[in-house]
Amino acid sequence: MKFEQTLQKGTLIKRYKRFLADVELPSGEIVVAHCANSGSMLGCKEPGSTVWLSPNTNPKAKLNWRWEMLEVGGALVGINTSRPNAIVEEAILQGGIPELSGYASLKREVKYGAASRIDILLEGPSSTSLAEKCYVEVKNVTLKVGEDAQFPDSVTVRGTKHLRELMDMVAEGHRAVMVYLVQRGDCTVFAPAADIDKVYAETLGEAAKAGVELLCYTCDLTTDGIKVAGTLPIRL
Repeated sequence: MKFEQTLQKGTLIKRYKRFLADVELPSGEIVVAHCANSGSMLGCKEPGSTVWLSPNTNPKAKLNWRWEMLEVGGALVGINTSRPNAIVEEAILQGGIPELSGYASLKREVKYGAASRIDILLEGPSSTSLAEKCYVEVKNVTLKVGEDAQFPDSVTVRGTKHLRELMDMVAEGHRAVMVYLVQRGDCTVFAPAADIDKVYAETLGEAAKAGVELLCYTCDLTTDGIKVAGTLPIRL
């Protein structure tokens, strides 16, 4: 995934009201950027951090900038949660996620479950060994604890609901896959953040036993774009 516009470097002053961030540009100008991340952003909102913004070209947008990435310990971390679905979609179509290859069609944001929308629905496999429908849920991962990438970074009732809906799809005879996209390249393993959300961690274990497939991919990030890289092992 290539960024549509050249990114602007800045220094984070503070993130507040969940969706806003004050950033100082190299010129000294202070701008307000949209923060498309509803999580706590634990470890990814330290004032003084170097951040990267993209210009907002939507004429209906209230803010001129969108917060895309920041540097943590010398590593770039992608915090824009509106990006992961497109990154994973591109990787699937280009064969970068072989576990999800072989399907004839890919759709985004399809209604399913209890008034939910699945991030990606794969249908019409070219191989008869694959289930006819594959429901793919994508979660953005930015939290690093030691060498672990962890999710979630705050309690997520919605995330637990998604796991149970994937379990329902498996029970109906479909394939269901949970993809954790780690938007940073400095972790060695993925684990649920049980100390932050015990219910989510326990439900993830239940989902795995029920047949929901778990995948974790890390990313290569530059100021030009973000792409799926290799897999990370999962420790439940």
